[in-house]
Amino acid sequence: MATCSKRLRWGWAGVLIIALLGCDDPASQNGDGLVPDNPPAVASGVITFSINHPIPVGAKTVRIWLPYLTSNDYQSAYTVSLTGNFDESQLYYEPENGNVILFAQWLESAEIVARLSYSVAVKRAEMLKNQFPPVEGPVPVFAEHYLGATSLGPVDGVVADLAAEIVQGATTTVDKARAIYDYIVVNSVRDPEVAGCGKGDVLSLLQNLSGKCVDLSAVFVALARAAGVPAREIFGTRISKTGDITGNYHCRAEFYVPYYGWVPVDPSDVRKLMLNEGLTLDDPAVQSGLEYYFGSQTETYLDFYTGRDIVLSPPQNAPPLNYFMYPQAEIDGSPLELLEIYENSLSVTFEPG
Repeated sequence: MATCSKRLRWGWAGVLIIALLGCDDPASQNGDGLVPDNPPAVASGVITFSINHPIPVGAKTVRIWLPYLTSNDYQSAYTVSLTGNFDESQLYYEPENGNVILFAQWLESAEIVARLSYSVAVKRAEMLKNQFPPVEGPVPVFAEHYLGATSLGPVDGVVADLAAEIVQGATTTVDKARAIYDYIVVNSVRDPEVAGCGKGDVLSLLQNLSGKCVDLSAVFVALARAAGVPAREIFGTRISKTGDITGNYHCRAEFYVPYYGWVPVDPSDVRKLMLNEGLTLDDPAVQSGLEYYFGSQTETYLDFYTGRDIVLSPPQNAPPLNYFMYPQAEIDGSPLELLEIYENSLSVTFEPG
């Protein structure tokens, strides 16, 4: 099959994407529609995701799903191009968590390598959500979704007991979230040997609070939910350097404050700073990071989506996915390992501009 080059053909999902892309400049807002006193920092450029995966001899069907970058209050994503030697491609919407998915498949292809590449021009603003309101209201109905358990993130039993111990004496959402955040930073260890970004198995992690960004974010989310604070993981990647950024995938967390909105937290980045620089908790640089990453996130972080126990669209031929950050693939209905495409067939690059 000849290599094709095309713009995305907007189907029913395209209505959603166009709506998402039609937002204001993210650098002009703080997430509440207000111009901040100190304008946030901004990063921009073009990010490209490319997959080159061997097609086994005799394979009849190859299917690949990728997170598809869209706009939100803090990032604009536009000027999308898509190339590859696939037979079909389409955008799909996963309604449970709002994931937008780029899906492609190869059908009895004569090709020996499945090729797909898409580029997005992005503009990202720093998140500054640390001016907390003096009064908090009740949890709104939509945020109740973010109080429930997941398969690897229970909110009862030992999780609920530990959460109650950590937040004892705290009366506000912000105070409870801060107590949990501080607990994780003080008691965790970043383990660079963990595969990918971690698994986020909360019960195992409470026995040994050592891992990477998915792990520490998952513990924050489970403890917060158990304490009655809506919380979620945000999966994405960093655009902190030029060129190859394949290894820059990252996960942070957010909690919801009534009358204020979603607030970013990133205990993992505090621990990463300590590990990389050989610093202790009482070092001024660590204390500065500790304060910054409770309510702020740098302009070099791009959001994909949220959610655990994901059923992709179209559905995968496998149990629900732990989380959807890395590209996923199936060959003749058999799913590849979670990190197979990421570790062997994926290239992500960023060019600022």
